[in-house]
Amino acid sequence: MLALGIDIGTSGVRTAVLEYGELISEARTPHLTQDPANIDAEKWWKAVRQCLRMQGQALRALGRDLSEISGIAVDGTSGTMVLTDTELRPTSPGLMYNSKGFEAEAAIIADHVSGPHITKGGNSALARAMRLNKLSRSEPSHLMHQADFIVAKLSGVGGRSDYNNALKTGFDPGPEKWPDWIEHVFDPALLPVVHSPGEQLDEVAPDIARDFGLSPQTTVHAGTTDSIAAFLASAPLKPRVAVTSLGSTIAVKYLSPIRVDAPEIGLYSHRLGDLWLAGGASNSGGAVLKAHFSDDQLQTLSQAIDPAQSTGLDFYPLLDAGERFPVNDPDLAPRLEPCPEDDVVFLQAMLEGMARIEATCYRKIEALGAGYPETVYTAGGGSANSAWTEIRSRALGLKIAVSKHTEASIGAARLVTL
Repeated sequence: MLALGIDIGTSGVRTAVLEYGELISEARTPHLTQDPANIDAEKWWKAVRQCLRMQGQALRALGRDLSEISGIAVDGTSGTMVLTDTELRPTSPGLMYNSKGFEAEAAIIADHVSGPHITKGGNSALARAMRLNKLSRSEPSHLMHQADFIVAKLSGVGGRSDYNNALKTGFDPGPEKWPDWIEHVFDPALLPVVHSPGEQLDEVAPDIARDFGLSPQTTVHAGTTDSIAAFLASAPLKPRVAVTSLGSTIAVKYLSPIRVDAPEIGLYSHRLGDLWLAGGASNSGGAVLKAHFSDDQLQTLSQAIDPAQSTGLDFYPLLDAGERFPVNDPDLAPRLEPCPEDDVVFLQAMLEGMARIEATCYRKIEALGAGYPETVYTAGGGSANSAWTEIRSRALGLKIAVSKHTEASIGAARLVTL
């Protein structure tokens, strides 16, 4: 029996097929061209359909078939959403996860909101949902996050979401309900019924089974966000395991036995079964390194670093003023002084500063009672830098594990068997 994961990423759609937890096939396709001012959610679905056909071809090349798929799960970019009617047709344009300018709606939310998981300000997910109501061309029936929309298309049933996608829109996964105050800012009738990520929902719609050669018994499961799917791809699902993603920023996620939320330092928790995935992201990371060094320079200089010998410099590498986690300070200034004349020392001091930031993230989580990681896995481009890995290991006091897989589509497929 095979499990299929579908990742609706920022650049395109990816699928992964697992057999007994092991990757056997992948496919990918770019998103269709969109008008940024009028996002068409149907184009998300068209790209998924295209990728499913490509995935079918890839399986047939292995002597396998989509009819062997037992279950499907989907992840999407957190905070991307659309309104639809009862027939699952969009009544509004889609609004992307990074869309901003909803200060008027955010001001209304601020008068009613309670709960540490609610993002405030002009890029709030709930404020985005409120704006969709104003943009709707006809009477809507469902608010859907991006993953919800694809799940609905696969199953033929709308009005459902998961703990992870619904969190920033206002759903509280502790008591497992939408808060009472939400009726003051958004029509509760449009809100989805929220399920645990990976929970079995329905069998695929008959027309979908016919179109793609899926078994009529293939089940559709509740999804998750892209970042959580990437975590599931990168590490085992057990307490005190963490994943640090070293991309343009430094993002940390830690599987905690208890819920820890501290919005004052940019930390919040998603629910995963009986565990809580605590996480946050620093503005430090690879983007800062690339502002000072080319890729070739980073490789050459890194090879000359002796991680066992500290520079003694106390850098806090940022591109510009402003930090999110482990310090939530929009005015925090970069600290890259005194600047060494030797580029090797300069790079090492930056890597040491980033390692201290990462370690502080996990120490902040520990201070809230969630414990300290037993294992830290690494994903992202920075995981290939051996000098950085050794510097991080010393700062964390742990041996660093490199993830075998990091693709969100693989994590989505793993949801099927949770």
